[in-house]
Parts: sequence; structure tokens; C-alpha cells
Amino acid sequence: MHLEIVAVGKLKERYLKQGVEEYLKRLKPYARVDVVEIPEEKPAGSLTSAEEDRIRTREGERILSRLHPEAHVIALAIEGKSLSSEEMAEYIDRLATYGRSRISFVIGGSVGLSPDVLRGSDLLLSFSRMTFPHQLMRLILLEQLYRSFKIIRGETYHK
Repeated sequence: MHLEIVAVGKLKERYLKQGVEEYLKRLKPYARVDVVEIPEEKPAGSLTSAEEDRIRTREGERILSRLHPEAHVIALAIEGKSLSSEEMAEYIDRLATYGRSRISFVIGGSVGLSPDVLRGSDLLLSFSRMTFPHQLMRLILLEQLYRSFKIIRGETYHK
């Protein structure tokens, strides 16, 4: 299985970098995982609605240009579908069973994802109705992917 995380922005905090590195290491026996960082647009002053739209559009174009055409695309979006850890494991296992072994997870920047990215995704996935920093979401996603593979393999993992 080949997993790709396409994320807007670079990790800045050392503790997030360490956590991401730890889960990437833990995932190695289960899947190839690549992290692609998309440059984040820097706002010119205060963010108006039009400026937010412009940022989403530019970041969205960069995201779409990096997605593999055969990838099953899962965009993290607050308005998406909520899954339990077991349901996410089942979803990933089902994709692998039916030959969809390339999955791209998309994490938007601070103003969210463009409508084009959302429309082009196979699944909109919500981790919560709460808002999380997009850098923290990368760590949370990797932990849940690791948990999914442990569930799929029937291996124990702390609860």
C-alpha cells in the first residue's frame, strides 16, 4: 500500500516534527508513506473573504497538481464524514482488497481547501466538528493510519 499525505505548509514546532517522524517510522512495516508539503500562501494583510478564496484557489491548484491520477483521494474537511477508528481501518482494508492501493490524504492550510479539491476527492473525512491546526492534523492522521493498520492486522494497540 502506498499512502501519500499532501499537506499545506511546513511543520514548524519541534514536538510535531518528532511525533510525525515517530509515526512514519511505525508505519514502515505496513505501508510506504510519503509526505508532500505544499507551500502555504502568505496573506497580504488582513484576510477578507476574497483573499481567503484566492489563497484556497492557489493552494488548491498546487494540491491538485501533486495528486497521482490513480490515487483514491481523501480530503480532511470539517464537513466530511466521521468514521470511528475501526470504520477507517475497514475503509482502508476495503480499498486494498479492491485494488486501490494508492491513497492520498489531503490536509488544507489555515483557510481550508478549495472547492475544486473537495469536489475532486473520493471521500471527505472529518476527524471532528472542532477546528484543529492543520499542522497538528498531520500528526493525528498518521496516528490514526497506524492504528488502522494495527486493527487490520489484528495486532494489539493501546486504547
